[in-house]
Parts: sequence; structure tokens; C-alpha cells
Amino acid sequence: MRRRRVVLFVSSFACIATACTVRVNRGTDAPASVSGERATLAQVYYWKARPGMFDDYNKYVTDVAEPIDAEAKKQGAFVSVTTYVTRDSASPWTHMRVFLLRDSAQLRGLSAALDAAGRRLEPDSVKRRVRGEYGVTLRDRVGSTLLEVMH
Repeated sequence: MRRRRVVLFVSSFACIATACTVRVNRGTDAPASVSGERATLAQVYYWKARPGMFDDYNKYVTDVAEPIDAEAKKQGAFVSVTTYVTRDSASPWTHMRVFLLRDSAQLRGLSAALDAAGRRLEPDSVKRRVRGEYGVTLRDRVGSTLLEVMH
């Protein structure tokens, strides 16, 4: 039953992705195998840019999230991350961030690793809080899902 749900979700995603205008970020590579490291899980986060904030949120992802991602990846937090973007107004999300993970240990540590990377890049807690508060004004979280990577 669980496998059927994953297949159904992936099929639905494929249909949505095909119908949407999608852009892949300049971030790390997205294949299930990067530098010989094989991903078995994908943690997917869905965000919707607030009205009039689409370009501002793109800039936030590029200027804030991607450097944090790169720092976390250097520390072994995940295999790769890719951001997909759609301007399709019928889509429930505008930004989908897909973190490929080696195993459940990386999954368990992902949030803490991203937080730690953010602290390393910006040690000033006041500046980090202001940056976080600004991010909240740009987008709403739509949801997340965990997928198994089929090889």
C-alpha cells in the first residue's frame, strides 16, 4: 500500500511538473548518485511565494538559502539539493526544494545541519533573526513530503 502511494504521488508530481514552467537552481547536482554517493530518500519542501513576492523570494533563495545549503552540504548534511520553480498560478506551490539524502541518519540531522550552517555563515543572532523574519514575509509553507528514491 505504501509503495502504491509513493508511485501515485510521483506520478502526480510528474504530471504537475510537466504542466508547469520549471526552473532548476544553480545549486548542487540533483541526480540520485552524486560523487559516488547514492541517495535513498528525498525530503521535499513546498513553498508558495506571497502575492507580488515571487522575484523577491527567488532572490532570497539565491542569496540566503543556497549559501546555507552549500555550507551544510560541505559538512555532509545531504547528497544534493535542487529548487524547482513554477509560475503556474494553478499550482499549489511556487517553489519546491528537494533534498536528496543518503539515509535516515541524514534525514534526522537535516534540520539541525541547516541551522548550524546558517549560524556558521552568520554568527550574529540578531542578523539571523532579522533574515528569518524577512523570509517569513516572502512565502508560506505549503507542506512537505518524504519520498523513497527508486534506483
